[in-house]
Amino acid sequence: MTLDGTRILLVVGGGIAAYKALDLIRRLRERGARVRCILTAGAQAFVTPLAAAALSGEKAFTDLFDREDEAAIGHIRLAREADVVVVAPATANLMARMAQGQADDLATTVLLATTAPILLAPAMNPTMWGHPATRRNRATLEADGVAFVGPGSGRMAEPESGPGRLAEPVEIADAVERLVAARAESARARGPLAGRHVLVTSGPTHEPIDPVRYIANRSSGKQGHAIAAAAAAAGARVTLVSGPVAIADPPGVAVVRAESAREMLAAVEAALPADVAIFAAAVADWRAAEAKPSKLKKDGTTPAPLALALNPDILATIARRPREPGSGRPALVVGFAAETDDVVENARAKLARKGCDLVVANDVSAAGGGVMGGDFNAVHLVSPEGVETWARAAKDEVARRLVAHLASRLAASSQEKAQEPSQ
Repeated sequence: MTLDGTRILLVVGGGIAAYKALDLIRRLRERGARVRCILTAGAQAFVTPLAAAALSGEKAFTDLFDREDEAAIGHIRLAREADVVVVAPATANLMARMAQGQADDLATTVLLATTAPILLAPAMNPTMWGHPATRRNRATLEADGVAFVGPGSGRMAEPESGPGRLAEPVEIADAVERLVAARAESARARGPLAGRHVLVTSGPTHEPIDPVRYIANRSSGKQGHAIAAAAAAAGARVTLVSGPVAIADPPGVAVVRAESAREMLAAVEAALPADVAIFAAAVADWRAAEAKPSKLKKDGTTPAPLALALNPDILATIARRPREPGSGRPALVVGFAAETDDVVENARAKLARKGCDLVVANDVSAAGGGVMGGDFNAVHLVSPEGVETWARAAKDEVARRLVAHLASRLAASSQEKAQEPSQ
């Protein structure tokens, strides 16, 4: 889906075309977007907050001074927790208040407080659309960086025709896609990892015992996928080698699927060279020495012990390569260590044993609060230089911090090389 995970704040203005906003919510969600709605007082004369909430799956917001809403969400959070703000329909009055920087209700306050791109879909009487004041307001808003879609021409609610008709919901959804894509491309071009190739592994591996059963672990892939998304947002070209997961692919990322450890290693090898390799996948250490071609049947007796074979060590295979051009070793190799006890000590041992540059260690015991598959992580960055401990945070935030840390290390390394005297 083209808008997977994109957070859209939809501001519904007070015009008869507000009824189309309900279809727009559906169209955006079909493309994978998350939609929150703000309804102006005028909008509520045409559509109800209940209808918007039912279609969006989120509470609809209406009042700037609602005590419960301000305590739980707040207009600043509404403004900041959006990737795009869409105003549909954008009435002449709403455009005028935006152009003047007014903030006298929830909608205009959020529009003034947001740093996200804004897309307006105007809808009004043709005479109002052509009025010099509206033309001035549009020019002001465009100069401020606001994007427009429509209006179209056609029959209006009143017995008139002409320009001022709200763009169709599909047209607005298409315009949102273009705006999101353009913003992502601009961010990539300016990002700290622009021009870099980042390789990420994520999720578990499944090692077959027979066509029905397999050896696996509890990894959800949430952290690895979040890292891939953060690296793409930082400008990198990202290859994500993913084991079997039940979560969506991150946008803007090339995804290669692998089932077993051996398949994952082959996919990693094929994706090289890379500037950074982040091995977040929880690869099964062992596999069945001989996977049965047919399902093992239960016959009332205890089966023979399952013979196991050691899987390839993907992290060590890449990290132990010599640090020289052409070896295939990325400049930075990062491993993950999911531990249930002695987290830092075990991570230090893993760092030395594998030969990587950094190990991200987390406590996955119930007591540590980081049970695999959750949405939060508390990690320790273990490197030859020491240990850096980060407080518990959402996995998306951990991913952003890790990518920023790695970008900083790459930049420092490049600067050191540039300052080395030529031989």
